[in-house]
Amino acid sequence: MAAPASRRSRPKPAPVPESLEILAREFPEAECALTHKDAYQLLVATILSAQCTDARVNMVTPRLFQEYPDARSLAAAPAGLLEDLIRSTGFFNAKARSLRGMAAQVVEKHAGQVPKTMQELASLPGVGRKTANVVLGNIWNAPDGVVVDTHVGRLARRLGWSRETDPEKVERDLNKKIPRDRWVWISHALILHGRRTCSARSPRCNDCALAALCPKTGVPAPKGEPSK
Repeated sequence: MAAPASRRSRPKPAPVPESLEILAREFPEAECALTHKDAYQLLVATILSAQCTDARVNMVTPRLFQEYPDARSLAAAPAGLLEDLIRSTGFFNAKARSLRGMAAQVVEKHAGQVPKTMQELASLPGVGRKTANVVLGNIWNAPDGVVVDTHVGRLARRLGWSRETDPEKVERDLNKKIPRDRWVWISHALILHGRRTCSARSPRCNDCALAALCPKTGVPAPKGEPSK
């Protein structure tokens, strides 16, 4: 029995090894864009980065870390000042609740030290798999999977590496395709490529180093996909 036409005509995914080689030439030193000195600072910054640019977070965190240099001080942050400090990152009331809750649990359950396992991190308020993997990968080089943000999810679909829209399902697809020792780097590389070239609304396909491999070349993102 012949396969359905839609299945026969489906473009082949971009070959992973060749794509990684090209991205490695384009972004050899891709790294975390959130300014941080330790696991606590990166955890806080990543929570703040939800629905906010990394550049904006980096503008906010110096004063924030001056006022609250560790989990104990953050857990005890009085109402009002914390919210004012992070107001420009958006959704500041919800983020303030997450930050206080996260810090309180770090103090109560982990002696003030950010935990080092996915299970422990993901149990903290405001922390999901993406945030936990950011910390695990960039602090201890021990990610539980690829970090999937808006850019990574969009590029994974455009390159044919995943057909999913749920970040955790995209992560599972990428974990199978990307070598473990490239999990941390590939997230940063795809984020940079997404920002500079493969944007949500106006991808610059003519300038894209992956254009010859990409099955979605010239195809815009789904209507309404956010850009970060």
